[in-house]
Amino acid sequence: MKINERLSKLRALMVERGITAYIEPTADPHQSEYVADHFKSRAWISGFTGSAGTVVVTKDEAILWTDGRYFIQAEKQIKDSDFKLYKMNTPGFPTYMEWLKTILKDGDALGFNGRVFAQSLVDELKEHLKGIKINLVDEYDLVGEIWDDRPELPVRKVFSLEEKYSGKATKEKLEEVRDEMAKEKADYFLLASLDDIAWLYNIRGNDIDNNPVVISYALISKDNAYLFVDKRKIDWEVEKFLNDNGVLVREHNDVIKFIKEIDESSKVILQKEKINRWLFKEIPDTVVVIDKINITTRLKAIKNKVEIENQKNAYIRDCVALVKYFYWIDQNIGKVPLDEFSAQEKLLEFREEQEGFLEPSFDTISAYGENAAMMHYSASASKNAKLDAKGLYLVDSGGQYFLGTTDITRTIALGPITEEEKKDFTLTLKGHINLISSRFLYGTSGHVLDVLSRYPLWQEGIDYKCGTGHGVGYLLNVHEGPHRLAAVPNNVVLEKGMIITIEPGVYKEGKHGIRIENVVVVDEDIKTESGQFMRFEVLSYCPIDLDCIDVDMLLPKEREWLNNYHKEVYNKLSPYLNEEEREWLKRETRSI
Repeated sequence: MKINERLSKLRALMVERGITAYIEPTADPHQSEYVADHFKSRAWISGFTGSAGTVVVTKDEAILWTDGRYFIQAEKQIKDSDFKLYKMNTPGFPTYMEWLKTILKDGDALGFNGRVFAQSLVDELKEHLKGIKINLVDEYDLVGEIWDDRPELPVRKVFSLEEKYSGKATKEKLEEVRDEMAKEKADYFLLASLDDIAWLYNIRGNDIDNNPVVISYALISKDNAYLFVDKRKIDWEVEKFLNDNGVLVREHNDVIKFIKEIDESSKVILQKEKINRWLFKEIPDTVVVIDKINITTRLKAIKNKVEIENQKNAYIRDCVALVKYFYWIDQNIGKVPLDEFSAQEKLLEFREEQEGFLEPSFDTISAYGENAAMMHYSASASKNAKLDAKGLYLVDSGGQYFLGTTDITRTIALGPITEEEKKDFTLTLKGHINLISSRFLYGTSGHVLDVLSRYPLWQEGIDYKCGTGHGVGYLLNVHEGPHRLAAVPNNVVLEKGMIITIEPGVYKEGKHGIRIENVVVVDEDIKTESGQFMRFEVLSYCPIDLDCIDVDMLLPKEREWLNNYHKEVYNKLSPYLNEEEREWLKRETRSI
C-alpha cells in the first residue's frame, strides 16, 4: 500500500469517527526514543523512517515535523507522497501545536492514541489551544486500525544482570529510590520508562532492537515493588531473582487495576513526559501527583565504580574491533568491490568476535561521500553507495556488551580528499579537542560547555544542527539523560560518574559529512579557592585519521593532545592485534 493510499484510509476513518485532525507521534506507551516494530505507526503512515518526528493529518493536509538530523532524509522519503516537511527549530516553520491553533476552531475534534501519547503533551495541547473549544479524543489508534500487517508485540525472554556487571543490588537501588520518595513525602513512584525499569530491577530484555529493555511498568510503594510484564517472558530463575530482591511480578495489564486502587489520599511521584495518557487517566482524582524527572533517571546517570571500570574494558574490546575493521578497509579499498552495507556487515563480524558482545547498540551509520551529510543515514542491502579509493567515509557505530554500551564515530579518508574536506575535518577535530580537554567548575551544565566544540567552526561560519553529546546507558539505551551537551538550554549539572559523548561535526548537503566522536566520563580535577574543578576522562581509544588533518591548522596544545591520545590508543589496543595490524596501528598513531 502506497503512502497516499494509507492517508486516504486514515482520512476515511477520521470522518467516520468525527475527528478533524489526528496526531501520530514517534512513541510507544513508554515514550521510548527507539520503539518496537509494533509501535512504528508514524513511520508506516508517512514513509519517514527516522527516529524522531510527529505527523498531523487533516482532510486537506498531511505534515511531518522532524529535527535537523533528518531534514535531508525526510525530504527524500516523503517526496512521492502528499506529505509536507515542516522543519523543527527553523525560522518560518511553526511547531505542530502552533499550526493546530491556526486551523482548529470551536467544536473540532483533535484525535490521538492515548496509549502512546505522553500526559505532558496532553497538558501542553490544552494550554496551547486554550480559548478554543476543542474535543480531545484519545481512545482511538486509527493508524493501527488500518495497518493490516502490523508486527506483533515481542515475547522475548528476560535475563537478570549480575552484580559484577551492575555494581549495585536491586535491593540497594530500591532503598535509594524510597529515600528520594520520602524526601518528597510520596507514597508511590509510578515508572513507565523502560531503561529506568531495567536499571532499577537489574533486568534486561530483547523487546526493542539494540535496546536491551523489557516492555513493562513498575510501581514502587513504601513496602512493595511491582513489575508489570507479560509473564511469558519471565522464567522461574528471573522471578526468583526479582522476588529475592523485593520485587513482585504481575501481568502487564494489571497495572491499571493497581493504579485505580491507589489510596485516594496518597501522593504519587511520576514524570508526565514518560507516562502515557491512558495510564495517567486512571489515577484517582484526589491523589496528589508530583510531576518531576524520574528518580531513577538521575540515579542511573551517575555510574558506579564497577560500571565505569567495566565500560573501560568494553571500549578496549570495541575499539579493537574498529581497528581491525579500519585495517581491513585499508587493505581492501580499491582492490575488491566494497559498498556501505557490505562494509558495515564486516564491522559487525569483527564485533561479534569480541567476548561478551550481544548486539549493536544502534543501527550502524555507514556513510560514504555525500550520504554522510545525512546525520542518521542508513545503508541497506538494496540501497547503498559503492566505496571508492577517494573521499571521506563516516562510520558511527556501537555495541551492547555485558561490560556496557559503546558508541563511537570515526571519519576516514579512503584515498585522496579535497582541501575543503581536509579543512572541515581539521575544524571538527579542533572543536573536539577544545571540549574534551577542557577543565570546568563543578556546577557547570553541558549547555554551558557546548560552545567550546562549536567555536572553531563558528569562526568559519559553520554549525551543526544537533547536539554535541548525550549520555550513554550501561547495557541499556545508547541515548540517556538527563545530562547532555547541546545548545538547547538545560541546567543538569555534570556530576562525577556521568558518561557522555563528545561528537562535533560538519555536514554539507551534496558534498560530505564529518563527525569525530569519543566517549568520556566526568571526573574530579583540581580543587582551588575558586572551588572544585572537573574534567573529562576518555573511555574510547581509536585512531583519528591523520591523513585527513591539515597539521598547520592545529595549535601546539592541540597537537600535544592528539599525540598523547594516539600514544594511549597504541598502548591499549596493540596487545590484542596481530603483527600486521600492530604495524598498521603504529603508523596510524604516529606523532605529528
